[in-house]
Amino acid sequence: MATNTTQEQRSEAGRHQEVGHKSLLQSDALYQYILETSVYPREPEPMKELRELTAKHPWNLMTTSADEGQFLNMLLKLINAKNTMEIGVYTGYSLLATALALPDDGKILAMDINRENYELGLPVIQKAGVAHKIEFKEGPAMPVLDKLVEDEKNHGSYDFIFVDADKDNYLNYHKRLIELVKVGGLIGYDNTLWNGSVVAPPDAPLRKYVRYYRDFVLELNKALAVDPRIEICMLPVGDGITLCRRVK
Repeated sequence: MATNTTQEQRSEAGRHQEVGHKSLLQSDALYQYILETSVYPREPEPMKELRELTAKHPWNLMTTSADEGQFLNMLLKLINAKNTMEIGVYTGYSLLATALALPDDGKILAMDINRENYELGLPVIQKAGVAHKIEFKEGPAMPVLDKLVEDEKNHGSYDFIFVDADKDNYLNYHKRLIELVKVGGLIGYDNTLWNGSVVAPPDAPLRKYVRYYRDFVLELNKALAVDPRIEICMLPVGDGITLCRRVK
C-alpha cells in the first residue's frame, strides 16, 4: 500500500511539470519522452526562449504546448502557407512557430484582447527577425472578421487560420472563417478535447471554467463533424486540435 501511495505521489508531482503540458496521454513519462526525444532537441532557440519566458507568467497554462508548436510549424511548411491568421495570441508561442515557418514575405493577422501579453513575447519575436510578418490587432476578433467578410476580395484568401481563444465563440468564428480560408486551406481549432472533459460524465468533478466551456466545445465538435464544406481530423496533440480542410 505504501509503495502504491508513493508512486501516486510521484505521478502527481510529475503532472503538468512542463509549461503547456496539456497532453491527454495517460503516462506523463511518455509525454516527457516525446518532449525530450523529438521536440526539445529540434526546438528553435527563439521558441525555447519564449517558452521559458512564458513559464514565469501566472497564466502560463494558456500557452500552446511545445509539441503542438512543433506540429504547427511543420504543418505550415507542408502546405506552403503564406497568408495566415491567428485568433488568440497570449505571449505568442504558436504565433512564433507560425512566423518561423512562413516565407520572408508571409503574413499573419494576429488578434488578441490583451496587448500586454503579446508585448511580453514581442522582443523575442523581434530578435528572431520575424516581427515584420505579423500584423497585431488588439480587441475582439468578431468585428475584424465581419469587416473582412464584407469585402469579397478577402474571401478564400487565407491558407491557414489557427483559433485558440474564447470557446463560446468558436462556432461564430467558424461561420466567418469558412468564407475567408481558401478551398484546400486549413482552419485549426485548439482545445477540442478540452482537458478530456468531452467524455466526462455529467456529475464529474470539473474545474468551473472547464465545465462552463465544455458544452461550447461539444457543440463545436458536433457541428464540425457534419459540416459538408470541410474535411476534418481531430488529433490528440496538446489539448486536442481539430484540423478542418475546406473542400467547397
